[in-house]
Amino acid sequence: MSSTRSSTVHGDTEEPGSKLQAGLNHDDLLTYSKPPLSYPSINKSEHDTWFDDPANPRNWSNFRKWCTVATVSLYMFVSPLSSSTMAPGEEQIAMRYGIKSETILALTLSIFLVSFGVGPLILAPVSEMYGRKWVLHIGNLFSIAFHLGCAFAPNTAALIGFRFLAGLSGSAPVACGGAVISDLFSERERASAMALYSLGPLLGPGVGPIAGGFIAQTVGVQYVYFALAGATVFASFVGLPTLRETYAPLLKLRLAARRADPEKTPQIVEIQRTHQLSGKLQFLWINISRPLYLLTHSFICFILSLYMAFMYSIYYLFFVTLNGFYTTTYGFSIGISGLMYAGLGVGFITAASFGAKFSNTLYKYLADKNGGVGEPEMRIPPIFIGSIFVPIGLFWYGWSAQAKIHWIMPVIGSGIFGLGMMITFLPIQLYLVDSFKYAASALSAAFLFRSMLGFAFPLFGHVMFAKLGFGWANSLLAGCAILLGIPFPVYIYYRGAALRAKSDLNR
Repeated sequence: MSSTRSSTVHGDTEEPGSKLQAGLNHDDLLTYSKPPLSYPSINKSEHDTWFDDPANPRNWSNFRKWCTVATVSLYMFVSPLSSSTMAPGEEQIAMRYGIKSETILALTLSIFLVSFGVGPLILAPVSEMYGRKWVLHIGNLFSIAFHLGCAFAPNTAALIGFRFLAGLSGSAPVACGGAVISDLFSERERASAMALYSLGPLLGPGVGPIAGGFIAQTVGVQYVYFALAGATVFASFVGLPTLRETYAPLLKLRLAARRADPEKTPQIVEIQRTHQLSGKLQFLWINISRPLYLLTHSFICFILSLYMAFMYSIYYLFFVTLNGFYTTTYGFSIGISGLMYAGLGVGFITAASFGAKFSNTLYKYLADKNGGVGEPEMRIPPIFIGSIFVPIGLFWYGWSAQAKIHWIMPVIGSGIFGLGMMITFLPIQLYLVDSFKYAASALSAAFLFRSMLGFAFPLFGHVMFAKLGFGWANSLLAGCAILLGIPFPVYIYYRGAALRAKSDLNR
């Protein structure tokens, strides 16, 4: 049975073929991705009807769509708070658990990113088997439990273990959020929604240390985890009554079951019942493997993911160095030092406020010049702007910190870096969605890469800054940012279409 690709991206989906029962081979990584839940087939008239059906998420009212986007973005903001909120209280953690090694201390912070990056590889395909909504809700429920586990952890090993589990459950919005936006909006409409959603994983870690610093200073670092559990409870309180299922194949199945004749309904039930565990495991394995396959077989996916990962890693270096810098150099308290992370947040918000509109406007302008046909490469130009701000911010931050001049100067430098980082992140994510047949896998590949580097960089960040100083260490990072951020986006802008034409992975 031949397979035909859907023209509308709702995650990584294709029509099922006989490979569900057959053994998997190399080509399966490119062709098999249908969830093991077998959906009733629909003929052309039913397919056409779906586009006008009120149950289709793309036909929801703008109010309902944006309520859904806002809820998912709230989940995406609250979830990564845990990655950095404890950063200002590192000294208290070291004293509480008797940690002497700076590497182990950094591990208590960055271990969250390992499971936060791996989790979507498992949870994304699960969301295509059972729906986006319940993956989000159940992930939140487990996050509450694991945050409380961190608060009561009796030793370092338990703390690291609960941090790892909190990252795993907290990755549910990462696994489902981008797919929800794809479910709701067409390519031309989704930039603003993606900007709001993308703000969460960047702004959350920036806001976290501000609150965490004052909590750790006033009542102790243990209460940071109580605050994280409380924030997650609040997100669930908002999301439970407002979040609705958006995954089209699952909605079609429910619709078919409701509308089917009594004689046909047993057939639908039997189709679901015949699905075996082996098919689900195959589906999970393919979706875990494909992001790794994209990273190793697609130059476009690898280089853009590497650039995102590098910037994200620098971002997390701020968390392990900035607090100590302000407490030792300027004599700030833990709470006031946490406020210094606000520069990054201001940069992110500034970029998000105009970046999405600029990206949408430029994309539509270039598409109109191309006869109304949009190309993925039309997403690239804003990257050029962001790639200029990133090294400027790093040079500014590094050398003003090295000179120990007024405290506001390093804050401004970090804000410029945050501005460039956010301007760059949005078009890269949109390009990956537009250019790959398996958009969710491409985003998972990028997220996995950046989480792994974000985990690794803080482990040696203290050593690098101690050896080189803030000026030269940030200059080294700025030089690498220039090498990655200037030539490669230009190359992809001019040669991306040719590269995509040579690969079965791309549209």
